[in-house]
Amino acid sequence: MDQQTRSRMMSGIRGKNTNPELVVRRALHAHGFRFRLHSMKVHGRPDLVLPRHRAVVFVHGCFWHRHAGCRYATSPSTRSEFWQAKFEANVARDRDIRGKLLEDGWRVATVWECALRKPDQVAISTALLSDWLRSDEREIEIGDPSASAPSRPSSRIG
Repeated sequence: MDQQTRSRMMSGIRGKNTNPELVVRRALHAHGFRFRLHSMKVHGRPDLVLPRHRAVVFVHGCFWHRHAGCRYATSPSTRSEFWQAKFEANVARDRDIRGKLLEDGWRVATVWECALRKPDQVAISTALLSDWLRSDEREIEIGDPSASAPSRPSSRIG
């Protein structure tokens, strides 16, 4: 693909108000939860901040945030060093932000994009998130186990 096409495609990728994020927002609102969006007052500008529950929710794309074992966390075949460095920086930043929020007394939820692809998955993910918000648990990670990459023979791992 030529550079102009790639540039146009990449510029269309949003950082906030993504479809998975909108799905989570609609579902939580329907369950009676109220939240702030991308609050600059909270470290890392989480997608959703629920002050009443002292909780934050990140809605992560499996590709950009490298959902471990997920079939949607593929790597481009061109410019592999660039992409590897970018993905490693994203993962490190996510880990640092999560650690700082937990240290500051926030509860942290991560909802992976693969858990929101079908209506039944949305219902299950929303129920898990709602239960977690009403609990005292510090963290939760919600991903679709069926999106796991198929096992590969050891000779192909690399």
